[in-house]
Amino acid sequence: MGQHPIYRRILLKLSGEALMGEQKFGIAPDVVARLADEVREVHGLGVETAVVIGGGNIIRGVAAAAQGIDRVAGDHMGLLATVINGLALQDSLEKRGVTTRLMSAVEMRQIAEPFLRRRAVRHLEKGRVILLVGGTGNPFFTTDSAAALRANEIKADALLKATKVEGVYDADPKKHPEAKFLKVLSYRQALSAGLQVMDAAAIALCMENHIPIKVFNLNTRGNIERVVRGEDIGSLVTEGVEA
Repeated sequence: MGQHPIYRRILLKLSGEALMGEQKFGIAPDVVARLADEVREVHGLGVETAVVIGGGNIIRGVAAAAQGIDRVAGDHMGLLATVINGLALQDSLEKRGVTTRLMSAVEMRQIAEPFLRRRAVRHLEKGRVILLVGGTGNPFFTTDSAAALRANEIKADALLKATKVEGVYDADPKKHPEAKFLKVLSYRQALSAGLQVMDAAAIALCMENHIPIKVFNLNTRGNIERVVRGEDIGSLVTEGVEA
């Protein structure tokens, strides 16, 4: 493992489900604490760090719509859930001495700054961790799309997607034990094969602007730092690769 980080600026995408731990819903304080420790360690390497967080541990717009709630209303509820998660992670980071800024795509001045690209970049340059919540601010867009959008806006060197599995497989490894692990794949492979790396809009956005996507297992302690240091774990989605 290299001594120095291979990325200068990263966008870390955390799912809301990651905050549940072993619970069925909500926020597990011990999980938030571990994630804050890991983000602090990466930030301590001098890596400019932005985090986009989902809200699926509280409510998902698609699931709400399936239960009879209007899809737009459900998505707005999901956007607000990401703010709750962002506040939890911000509190945990600040308690560890990490200076943060919570920036929301949905205006709520008493709680978070509005997301302004130039201000976000300035925060990163000043060594602050920025927590980007509220998705894109629009219904019908996932937090994966928000992560890709923000990664492009802040000109991140990579989008790091933390998941529950080791990386990308050619089938769901939980349903198909024989599924093949894909260490490197192209954006077009990720789009065409239906591998569920991220949604198509997010992959296309990264492909257009040449931002690599690194997919790795969040459940292994220290993996965020390992990825940032260039250790050979997880899967890499990049251009011009034929696996």
